[in-house]
Amino acid sequence: MRRSTQRKHAAPDTAATAPRGPHSAASRPYDTIAPTEAERVVEAALTLLAEIGLRFDSGTEAEGLLTRAGCTIAPDGVVRMPAFVVRRALATVAKSVRLWDRDGTRAIDIDAHHTWFMPGMTCIKVFDEATGEPRPSTRADLATITRIADGLDNIDAVCVACKDVADSTLRGEIGEFLCMMENTTKPLEYLCEWTRSLEAAIEMAAALRGGHEKLSERPYFLHIVTPLPLYFAQSHIEQVILAARAGVPVSVGTLAIGGASTPITTAGTVVQCLATDFAGIVLGQAAREGAFCIGSTNPYFMEPETGGIGNLPQTMLGEQLICQVRRHLGLPSFTGLGGDARARRFGQDAVFEIATMMGQVFHTRPATCDYLGSLDQGITYSLHALLLCDEYAGMLRTLWAGTKIDEDALALDLLREIGLTGTVLGHEHTARHCRTNLWPSRYFGANTPVSTSEKADETLYQRIDRDLRQRLAAPGPEPLPADLHARLKAIHETHAVA
Repeated sequence: MRRSTQRKHAAPDTAATAPRGPHSAASRPYDTIAPTEAERVVEAALTLLAEIGLRFDSGTEAEGLLTRAGCTIAPDGVVRMPAFVVRRALATVAKSVRLWDRDGTRAIDIDAHHTWFMPGMTCIKVFDEATGEPRPSTRADLATITRIADGLDNIDAVCVACKDVADSTLRGEIGEFLCMMENTTKPLEYLCEWTRSLEAAIEMAAALRGGHEKLSERPYFLHIVTPLPLYFAQSHIEQVILAARAGVPVSVGTLAIGGASTPITTAGTVVQCLATDFAGIVLGQAAREGAFCIGSTNPYFMEPETGGIGNLPQTMLGEQLICQVRRHLGLPSFTGLGGDARARRFGQDAVFEIATMMGQVFHTRPATCDYLGSLDQGITYSLHALLLCDEYAGMLRTLWAGTKIDEDALALDLLREIGLTGTVLGHEHTARHCRTNLWPSRYFGANTPVSTSEKADETLYQRIDRDLRQRLAAPGPEPLPADLHARLKAIHETHAVA
């Protein structure tokens, strides 16, 4: 069986990698449980897969692949995966991959040592720019969000932030991938309902790169597959196999809801999340050993009082726990929940949730944090929220940079020089270090309208809105070459035929 070419591109290359995102060795992620307990969680997930199993739709290629891998399949479609099969898959799966931009000149390292920020995903409404009221989203809205994200320094890749609700067809879904290609030069994340849409996306990306082999060598997008907890439908199976064989990085996971689709306890939900993740990894390795096919299910929890998704402390704890267990296995974590807010509008509630959840990202260190800008439990997209998330991402990166500890930084010689009655204000040491660990904030810090400054007395919303209006009026990225754009549109039309 052919090994994925992605493995040889996993080593860092500072000349090609964006100079941001790595976590400082002096700033460790937070472990919410002991290492022995993390291994106990892993063992529980392995036991679940071996003894209870999970369901795969019957009649797909997965049956042969999983059987040859050592799994057993019951007549009712329940698949049981022995621990040795899962452990083998965890050993062979690529644990890092390089995701390249549209031009193929810069890349981000998707691994357990970086966090990358992305907008989205798949909202079905946006806040109208003129009225401020929510309305169904369109392809034009996706283009606008993608173009704004392209110009934000701390947004590293772009995914399907909102859906083209008016064209909820195969044609519309494929058009969403083309829309992102047209409006950003950054790497992409993609997710879709139809396997035909993924086939079209792979064809477009291969046309961009100059061939399928070159796409495998320099992947342009990460594909997201969203099975239900412990259940892989036909389309999920097809997409995992297709992407793995094409050399397209795959993230397999969905949102579990503790108390509804999974146990109400934090550990119980995380076990089912991991079991779903592991099953996706086994399938990906059965399709192409060495492929980058990583599990990424997120634990959410029900609020017993309302029955809705929420329970912020338990959701944060679940995220901390599953990120720790994945780190324990050397695996990256995806779809960190930092930018996702339950608040219906961008206001005080949303700001609190975004600040709280993105603060958690500092500790949990997911590989991607890609719900930035999503409000109302992922229903409505807010560009104002996206700009605030970009701001917080810059703050996190300032924190991750750590601080230097040497003789010059400790500054004892400075104190010896000026004495106890001297001042550091006009000293050369202050001039050299005054921008160390500086967060160049657009909305806070020196830009906060305190009474001792000359800044206009604007609210946070007004400051963000003023910035947004300027960005909406700015030009987008360079357009695609005309001949390439024509080829991409032709691929779109060919695959859009039902």
